[in-house]
Amino acid sequence: MMHALTLRLAQLAAGGQTITYGQLARELEMTGPSTIARLTAALEATMEEDVAQNHPFRAVVLSGRLAKDLPAQGFFDKATELGRYESQDPADYVTTERATLMSFIRAQISHGGAGV
Repeated sequence: MMHALTLRLAQLAAGGQTITYGQLARELEMTGPSTIARLTAALEATMEEDVAQNHPFRAVVLSGRLAKDLPAQGFFDKATELGRYESQDPADYVTTERATLMSFIRAQISHGGAGV
C-alpha cells in the first residue's frame, strides 16, 4: 500500500490537486474497520520520511471533509511533533507547503525521477 500511496500523493501534487481522506482510501481500495486510522498512520509515516529527507510534506495534499480544503488536525499535530509547524496560520502554511511540494515533485519528474 505504501508504494501506491506515495505514487498517488506525487500525482496529486504534480497536478496541484487535493483529495479527501475518504476519497484516497477508496482509491487505494482500503476497506474494513479503522480504514481512516490506517490511512492516517501511513500518511504520518510519509511525513516522517519527508522530514528525514528534508522534503516538503506529501500529506499536505489531503483535505479534511470539514476542514475547508485543509488537512485534518492530525496533520498539523504531526507536523508540530516533527518540528515543522509552529502555530502559524494553517491556511498560509498549507498554501506555502503545497506550492513547495508541487515545485519539488515537478522538478523531480523533469529530472527523470518518479516524483516520489
